[in-house]
Amino acid sequence: MSKRIALYPGSFDPPTRGHLDLIERAGRMFDQVIVAVAANIRKAGLFTVEERLEMLRDMVRDMPDVTVTQFDTLSVEFARKHGAIAIIRGLRVMSDFEYELTLAINNRKLNPEVDTVCLMPSEPYVFLSSSMVKEIASFGGDLGCSVAPEVEARLREKLRQARLE
Repeated sequence: MSKRIALYPGSFDPPTRGHLDLIERAGRMFDQVIVAVAANIRKAGLFTVEERLEMLRDMVRDMPDVTVTQFDTLSVEFARKHGAIAIIRGLRVMSDFEYELTLAINNRKLNPEVDTVCLMPSEPYVFLSSSMVKEIASFGGDLGCSVAPEVEARLREKLRQARLE
């Protein structure tokens, strides 16, 4: 029997506890989860792709069936190349639905062999996003419920360096 592999693509800038929640839950549904950081040259992130990979690898270090990598192609093509049968997407609020539905339909047209699985976050993470985390951090707010301590330290240092430049 072949492994049931899922791809969880995203920018993860920075990775949050909400991302980890979805990774853990996808890990219960699939034999292997590939977390893939998008290396999109049109979308400048606060963290480099390498920094995001390091943070994610640290977050999932105790999860042997989760691998972390990067990609610079269409998600559905990356999924096909790695034998994934599903693409994991987070669906937090109704405003996410239209975008995710459009993406899922287009991915299905490109590769009918890969399904999109939308997971709703656990309640504490419904309104959590990387953008919100960066906003809170920029004003010195508490991030304990939003990101791992290592991510918080890196984020605060990154913002400190940006203010010095």
